[in-house]
Amino acid sequence: MKLYILLGILAAGLVLLIINHDGGRTLGIANDDFGQLVSLSAIGAMIAAGMLASRRQWGESLRQAAIWLLLILALATVYLYRFDLQQVGNRLTAGLIPGHAVVTTGAGGEQILVIHKGVSGHFETNVTIDGTTLRMLVDTGASSVVLSYEDAMRLGIDPDNLVFSIDVSTANGRARAAPVTLREVAIGPILRGTIRGMVTEQGRLDQSLLGMSFLETLGSIEITRDELRLKD
Repeated sequence: MKLYILLGILAAGLVLLIINHDGGRTLGIANDDFGQLVSLSAIGAMIAAGMLASRRQWGESLRQAAIWLLLILALATVYLYRFDLQQVGNRLTAGLIPGHAVVTTGAGGEQILVIHKGVSGHFETNVTIDGTTLRMLVDTGASSVVLSYEDAMRLGIDPDNLVFSIDVSTANGRARAAPVTLREVAIGPILRGTIRGMVTEQGRLDQSLLGMSFLETLGSIEITRDELRLKD
């Protein structure tokens, strides 16, 4: 019986919404609000039907009402704190998968790529260059994308065809680098083509750097505590 009441309310509400779809309002109420009203009415009808069916067992009726109330409160809590729960999930993912870039939604609905600081104290993440994924350090102090000699070979770049003519400063001291053009650089959903890069001499750079030749193409770069937030 309760099922028939629920289906009847939902069916009637659905029919009215379909009929008044183009008008945007149903019975003088905005369609979105009317849809919520139908859903709440169906829930209320189920609760009332359950209580009436067990009117001789008020203890059971109160128990059912309490269960429904707890369910509604739980759903409301999840909805109200959905963004906080999303942040918790992102931090958990970052902790379990170091360097994993997480996509979140900003207040304006825009997508933001979040990178959490690693145990080394730096922002490291996986970057796909020309189809190959490399572990890179995000470095706003580097003027371009800088590849280590070893990572360049992983990308299929032949060092014998490079001209090491640029003086650069690395963690291992002064070195020389060769200019290259990277066809495609991607981090998470952010993709850029034809990015200026450099390849350092062998043994001069321990980890490749994601520098400004890529970062300057983004809408914004923001560092907050242990998060690096990149907006496309």
